[in-house]
Order: sequence, then C-alpha cells, then structure tokens
Amino acid sequence: MPGKILSPARRRDAVCYLVRRYKVSERRACRLVGQHRSTQRYEPLPDDFEARVVKEMNRLAEAHPRWGYRQIHNLLVAAGWVVNRKRIERLWRLEGHRVPPPKSRHGKRASGGADNSIWNLPALYPDHIWSFDFMTGHTVDGAAFRILNIVDEYTRRCVESYVARSIGARRVQHVLETLFAVGAKPKYLRSDNGREFIAEVLGVWLAVQGVKSAFVEKGSPQQNAFVERFNGTMRREVLNVEEFHSVLEARVVIGAWKDEYNTLRPHRALGGRTPARFTAEAAKLAAPERKRQTDGGRKERGR
Repeated sequence: MPGKILSPARRRDAVCYLVRRYKVSERRACRLVGQHRSTQRYEPLPDDFEARVVKEMNRLAEAHPRWGYRQIHNLLVAAGWVVNRKRIERLWRLEGHRVPPPKSRHGKRASGGADNSIWNLPALYPDHIWSFDFMTGHTVDGAAFRILNIVDEYTRRCVESYVARSIGARRVQHVLETLFAVGAKPKYLRSDNGREFIAEVLGVWLAVQGVKSAFVEKGSPQQNAFVERFNGTMRREVLNVEEFHSVLEARVVIGAWKDEYNTLRPHRALGGRTPARFTAEAAKLAAPERKRQTDGGRKERGR
C-alpha cells in the first residue's frame, strides 16, 4: 500500500479511512500506509496565510523601528498567530528589514590636543592648574565605586579625593563648587576626555566661574601625568592593600590617607618636602610679589 499511495494528502485520507472503517488506532494506521504521524496531523495553511503574516509583520516593524524579528515574532504569537520564529526570520529578511545601528551614547565628541599637555601648559604657581581624573575601587562584595581625584599640579597637593558609587557631571560640578567656596580656584582644569569632564553643563558652569578647561589628547594619559602619578600612588598604597566593606568606609580610609599624603608623606619632586609644607613656602614667596602688585595698582589709581 505505501508504494501505491504517493502523496501525503492521499495517505492522510487512507489513514482516516482505516481508523473509521476498521476501528484501528491512528498510530497503527500511519504505520500501515507509511505516513509520519506529524504529517498526518499537519493542517495545511490557507493560501493567503503568509501574505497576511507579512502584512502584520510589516505593520509591527513600522510601529517599532528599532526592534528585531525576535521581538516581532513574540508580538505575533501573543496576538494569536501560529507561526514559528524561523518563518518570521525568513520573511523579515525577504522584506529587507534591518535594525538601525545604535546611536553613540557619548553625545559630545572628545576634544583636546597636545597644546594642553603638562609640557606645553605647565603650572607656574599654586592654584594655577588643577588636574582631575577618576579611579575605580571595589567593596568586598564586588560592587564598584568611583574616586574623583583633584591635584594642584604646582604643589602636588591633593585638593580632593571624592568617593561615591557613581559620579556624573553634575556631581563633579557640585564637588568643584564646594572647593571654590572654601578656598582658591584654579585658572585651568586639566583632564582627559571623559564624558563627565566634557559635558556641556560642566563646561558652561566653569566658564561662568572664570575657569578654563584644558583637555589633553584622547588616549594620551602621559599628557596629564601629575594626576596619573597620584592615582598610581593611591592604587599602590591604599586600594591594593585595603578591604572596604562600604562606601562610607572607603571615604574614611581614603580621606585619612589624603591628609597623610599632604602633610606627612615626603615628595621626591618637592625636594623631600610634603605638599603642605611646599604650599606654605610657595605662599610666603608669593606674598611680597602680590603686595608689590597691589601697592603699584594703588599708586597708579592715585595718579
């Protein structure tokens, strides 16, 4: 019998006849006529099924232009369409649908150049140039936290080491605003091209404060070497030897180390003096010059 009944449709009819006429099971009837059970139970789709699927698929793709065929397939199934993912993938490609490439997440392009390097724009006096950069540490549970380090390049003094789980451009502005309110402000802020530093909101605020941004070239940390050297020292002396159970603990430990770095730790580049001592000596040397400039300005106005 299998050799005489060739088409699946005719074999399907034969199986139905055997089940109805001789009361045998569908499994046995399929075995007799050589029909696979999945073929026997297959229900042919209407002639316009694929066209209707394509129409609905195109409608969903237009409504969700950044979705791929897998998401569209899920929507079709949820709407009651009996269609597998591979069919949707085939039809998706035949229709020429493509997911657009993702947009850049960084927003503003990196800027900067070698003119802002430590060689071409050196610090000439205290609070002339501050440099800042980020570091990353981890608590014992593996969660990351960030450290915003700010260094006065002329005196090597650590102005601030701010610790938090996340630090964006607004938080950087808040930290600088606090520093400017209690002490001197720099003429320049040197940094790399991190998105927090090149953010427009921070740039506009610094311009209002009269502070200029000095961005080094992208991928050139040596052009911002003072803060990079400070980061390496902090990594070696604190982050690699301490365990932090919380961000609060990290703030306390790093804050204590910062005070020790400024007041107790001799600095080779400062002739073995601490940054605090060097800052005090530089302030004394600069005082007569500032007095002469002030007196000269008064005499000039008196004339």
